[in-house]
Parts: sequence; C-alpha cells; structure tokens
Amino acid sequence: MSILMGPQPVVADADAISTPAPKRRRPRIGAWLLALWAVSGVYIVPANQQAVVTRFGAVANPRLLPGIHYALHWPIESVYKLKVHQLQRTVIGGDIPDVALGRINPASSEFLSGDQNLLNVRVVAQYSVREPKDYLFQTFNVEHVLKMAVESELARRIARTPVDDILTTEKVAIQNDVLQNAQRTLDGYQAGATISSINIEDVTPPAEAADAFRAVAGARADAIRLVNEAEGYANGLIPRARGEAAQLGEEAEAYKDGKINRATGDATRFTEVADEYAKAPKVTATRAYVEAMEQILPKIKKVILGSKGNLDVTLVRRDDNAAPNPNGGTPK
Repeated sequence: MSILMGPQPVVADADAISTPAPKRRRPRIGAWLLALWAVSGVYIVPANQQAVVTRFGAVANPRLLPGIHYALHWPIESVYKLKVHQLQRTVIGGDIPDVALGRINPASSEFLSGDQNLLNVRVVAQYSVREPKDYLFQTFNVEHVLKMAVESELARRIARTPVDDILTTEKVAIQNDVLQNAQRTLDGYQAGATISSINIEDVTPPAEAADAFRAVAGARADAIRLVNEAEGYANGLIPRARGEAAQLGEEAEAYKDGKINRATGDATRFTEVADEYAKAPKVTATRAYVEAMEQILPKIKKVILGSKGNLDVTLVRRDDNAAPNPNGGTPK
C-alpha cells in the first residue's frame, strides 16, 4: 500500500506551480496598456497647419506651430488643427454659373448706383486664417460674417458711384475700398480672418432693363467715338496748317530774297552800263540798241522790205533753226 500511495504528492505539486502564472501576467498587460495610452497623446502638426489646444474647454495654447507635440487625452485636452496658409474662396451676390451643377443663371444681388441705376453685381472674396483661436471660437460662421461685411461695404460704395464709373475707371478703387472697410469690420468682430482680395467679376443690369441699358451704353460709346474722331481730326489739322503756314512763309522769304537779288543785279548792271556809256557814248548806245532789238524782234511779227525797195508782205514767224538771209529776204 505504501508503494502505491507514494507518487500522489508529485501531481499535487505540479498543479500548485501552474496556478499562480496568470497573477504575474496581469501587471505586465496593464503596464503595456498604460504606456500605449500615454504614447497615443503624441501628435504631429503638418507644415501647412497650425493648432489650438484647449484644456477643460479653455484655450491653453492659441497658436501651436508645426512639429511633434504631446496632449493629454480627452476630456482633459483637445487639439484643433487649421490650414492657416490656405486661401478660401466665397462668392457675394450669387453663385458662379456652373453647367455641371445646373447653375446656368444663378440668382444675383441687386445694388443701387449713385445715379439711381440697378445693377447685378457678383464679387469673389479670398481670405485666410490669421488668428486660429479667434477663427475657431469667437465667431460661429466666419464665412457668413465675411459675406455680410463685404456685401454691406459694397452696397455703400456703389451707392456713391455713377454706373459709368463702376463699369470703367472706378472698379479697382471700389475693390480696394471694400477690402479695407470689410477687413475693419471683421477685426471688430474678432473673426480671426484676413481678406486677401476682392474681385468684382460681373456687373450687369437687370434683365428687364438690359436692352435700354445697352442702348444707352451704345449711345455713350458713339458719343465718345465721335469726340475722339473730332479731336483726332483737330490734332491732325492744326499741325498740318502750321506746316503749310511755315512753308508759305519760307516761300515768301525766298521770293523776297530773289526779288532783292534781281533788283540788286539790275541796279549793278545799269551802273556798269552807265559807267561804260560815260566812257564811250556812241559805242555803248549802239550796243544797247542792238541788244534790245535782239530781244524785241524775235517776239513780234515782221514785214520785211527787200534791198531794192520791193515790199514782201509775207508774215514771217521766227525760226530759230533757220539761217538768216544775207539779202534781207524771208527764209524759205
């Protein structure tokens, strides 16, 4: 009997060794879970973002720059990430036409110009986040506040400007004024946003007055064109008239100088002839007579008598190429 009962305590010892094992593994699992919970509080803020950290609902860090950071778990701390450098876009005065979305003729806002004309104006505003804390918690809907501010300033500015200036010279000035005043309004509300640009994309009259508006615009364009043509004609005519006047003055001066030079030459020649006549009156008189006849006779019709007294009634024309007849008769 004692031999059979000997091995029984060995089995009992094996059970005693195996049962305490689960009690030593539980602390290890808890430690791993605690470490995992602690490490999961590490987060990364990307390069194009900034973050705001709140602790029990109050702002603990208003601007967290990009990098690796650590935060306690909810409900102790919360992290809100924002793309502060990304430009956001909103439309004031109706949506942009989009055939794919079925917006062929979207609704638009009407504004009253300074000369009592109704205009449909559509404006596109671009903005970005400036103060992440204010952007998240000071204003419920920043885009809506921005739209209202831009629309209010746009209505005020257009109400002081005639429609022709809105369509032409004052467009850029209106955009700049609306941007500055709307930004001042947003700063007063602490919206935490910066308006980057205001662009007036479309200015049109209401559909009911479109034809009349186009007719008036066409008449104004014709008037401007006619005035420009008249000014161009005047600008071309005046220099041309001045050029012709200068040319006539130069011709008159040349004519005067020519007359003076000819008169001076004639006077000089007469003086020389008078001096020669004083030296030899008979020879000079005969020479002057011959030279005068050389100039006078070729210009008149002549009746020539022969050397014997016979009358030749033939009317002779001067022939420069014919040789003179030594007998005094007419050349044949």
